[in-house]
Amino acid sequence: MAITKILHIGEGKRWTGKHLKTAINYIAAPEKTGGGRYVSGVGCQPAFAYEQMRETKELFSKTDKRQAYHIIISFEEGEITAEKAFEFLGRFVKEYLQDEYEAVYAVHDNTEHVHGHIIFNSVSRITGLKYRYKKGDWARYMQPVTNRLCEEYGLSTIVIDEEDRESGEPYKEWRDGRAQENIWSDLIRRDFDSAILQATTSERFYQILIEKGYEFKTGKYLSVRPPGMSRFRRCRSLGEQYSEEAIQRRIRMETMDSMYRQGAAHVVRIRVPYYLKRAKLSGLQRKYFRKLYRSGRLRKRPYSQVWTDRNLVRQFYKHQDQYLFLSDHGIQTREDFTKVMDSLEERKKELNREKSQLYRKKAKLKPLMDIVERMGELEPAERSFRDGDEFFLDEHREYESLAESLHAQGYSSSEVVSLQEWYLSEGMRLKDEYGKVAKEIKTAKELLAEVDAEREIEAPEKTREQEQKQNQERKPGRPR
Repeated sequence: MAITKILHIGEGKRWTGKHLKTAINYIAAPEKTGGGRYVSGVGCQPAFAYEQMRETKELFSKTDKRQAYHIIISFEEGEITAEKAFEFLGRFVKEYLQDEYEAVYAVHDNTEHVHGHIIFNSVSRITGLKYRYKKGDWARYMQPVTNRLCEEYGLSTIVIDEEDRESGEPYKEWRDGRAQENIWSDLIRRDFDSAILQATTSERFYQILIEKGYEFKTGKYLSVRPPGMSRFRRCRSLGEQYSEEAIQRRIRMETMDSMYRQGAAHVVRIRVPYYLKRAKLSGLQRKYFRKLYRSGRLRKRPYSQVWTDRNLVRQFYKHQDQYLFLSDHGIQTREDFTKVMDSLEERKKELNREKSQLYRKKAKLKPLMDIVERMGELEPAERSFRDGDEFFLDEHREYESLAESLHAQGYSSSEVVSLQEWYLSEGMRLKDEYGKVAKEIKTAKELLAEVDAEREIEAPEKTREQEQKQNQERKPGRPR
């Protein structure tokens, strides 16, 4: 069974296409789409879909308000493969949109339930008219296309009554029922996990759950019904770890630690914050911890009063950074400062070298990026030429020439775009790490200056104490 729903994408606050561009990037993310295998487009290239949709809007002077529509098609768990779902999605796009709107579609295979996303332009590239979605269109036009394709692919369908064609209520009922089913599944899994940890035998496992009001039914598959649920649920439908064989195995072998390692859905690990852990502090660390405590800055002021105590909050963060610096690097003596600062300065130089190498490599890619950018500018003309408009023959020849030049250098336009994105993310990573190192160096210098200043104050006091001690030790009448 497949269920279809539709959402609209509005304009962004800073620039109208913000939400549209974000949505396209989301549905085409490689980590969600089998490394990019399950991404395609109709009337546009996925890598340049936003630019081409924007050009269509500008062509017909319809750049404001609704930017696009987002259709989601969800399949039952285990009912269809990602490959078949991708084929299903492509057929749906062509039949429902009739090649009238630029569209990008993708299948996400990174969850238990395979599902597809379709984003299409709100403005028709043929007529220039905006797509209009009316109440009841889901039942009249959209879901029937999905149902017909489900029949061809051997999937179950959703029944749509005639009276529902005006309201679209079947989707709402299906969605609410699905949410309720998921809630029951979570509750059952949680109780099963708890009983497995407490039980040493299968009999004890069933007894614990029966005491909670659960009912069991045996047959080909073990089924369960918690108190309040109207019908039995097969245990194996909860996941591989909840079949009868898996439950017996887990009772024999499972401990709290093994549940953590396996990532059980309902086990919550409580992490103790670093500042609550007991640790041995050096004299220098104790000194700064005591300084924070006595100044009353271990706790921030209430949020509603922060604006009145900006300087105090700033000092709090400064002292907090200093204490964490001493603790993280295990600094106990002045010599430790020197070693850590030398290491940080060396890392700073290394990051500078990595940034320089990255910029040099990126500069070599610029000619390819310029080619891809020009191809993007020519794409509307190229599309029109392919549709039979000979007026764009010169643009077509330039486009073909650029594509051949790119291919001769061993690249495709999508590969160049991916490389460009990688260089951008790598540059941001190096920038962030460089900023952290620079901040630690600044903290170290501030701490070292404070230590040296206190030494200068303490030195004269020690000298006076030594002189007083020597005077007391001298005997009366002893010549000086």
